[in-house]
Amino acid sequence: MTQSLKKLKENLSKTIVGKDEAIRLILVALLSGGHALLEDVPGVGKTLLAKSLAKSINGKFQRIQCTPDLLPTDVTGTNIWNPSTREFEFLPGPVFANVLLTDEINRATPRTQSALLEVMEEKQVTVDGEARMVPMPFFVIATQNPIEYQGTFPLPEAQMDRFALSFSLGYPSATEELQMLQQQKNHVDVEQLQPCISLEEVIDLRNQVNFVRVEQRVQEYIVRLVRASRQHQDIVLGVSPRGTVTLQKAACALAFLDNRDYVIEDDVKELAPYVLAHRLIPAPGRKAKNVVANLLASVNIS
Repeated sequence: MTQSLKKLKENLSKTIVGKDEAIRLILVALLSGGHALLEDVPGVGKTLLAKSLAKSINGKFQRIQCTPDLLPTDVTGTNIWNPSTREFEFLPGPVFANVLLTDEINRATPRTQSALLEVMEEKQVTVDGEARMVPMPFFVIATQNPIEYQGTFPLPEAQMDRFALSFSLGYPSATEELQMLQQQKNHVDVEQLQPCISLEEVIDLRNQVNFVRVEQRVQEYIVRLVRASRQHQDIVLGVSPRGTVTLQKAACALAFLDNRDYVIEDDVKELAPYVLAHRLIPAPGRKAKNVVANLLASVNIS
């Protein structure tokens, strides 16, 4: 692990207690150039994680609370009339940030979700026919509550496919929860958190990930794993080719995080549940993560 990454991980650990795996996965998503979807119940630290990351990289943080009446222009921004200049001026929306928290994304209507789709993939928004680039790096952390379904609009497959990883923070263990109480007086507030690396360093780290080697036998394993999802009897819709590419990118980021310049099969196996499960549609009565576990057990590494 580079010194920059080590400092970033330590900085996040100051505010987020007992979530080393979540920190590891969020860094994989950040380094791979993708986005993260957190499917979790309220109160487990999703917002804290997003704000802590933005503070740590000295980036601009914005939050969108999704509701059914949220309009696409509330996300992207809009042109407003300026009486003094007698011209239209662009008022940027919250997507013009480095770290964007989209809270309860499945409460936004499909029309608003589609506005997010463009910026997540293209790193730009189009308003009144004019394309505007968002700041770089641009990283979306979206959340949705897996328990409440009333008043929600399930994300379409095209939108789910835009997220590099999907995972859950989960409840802390009894030991971790006790540690949270004991550290309450000495707890570092997210507003007191100091930046430890710059935005330019994040971009540089992403560029370094591109030089991580992936041997053909590892690529063949990725392809066999993905293609098996398209033929499995417990899967209605398998993983797309975008999922194939994303799994390799995420594996490269994990290898880099573990201070290696090459990917091993275990990197792929570790990340497969987080990269593939949300991209496939399991048969009725089946759970996506269980199906991915069956895929990993049935597909040979070599």
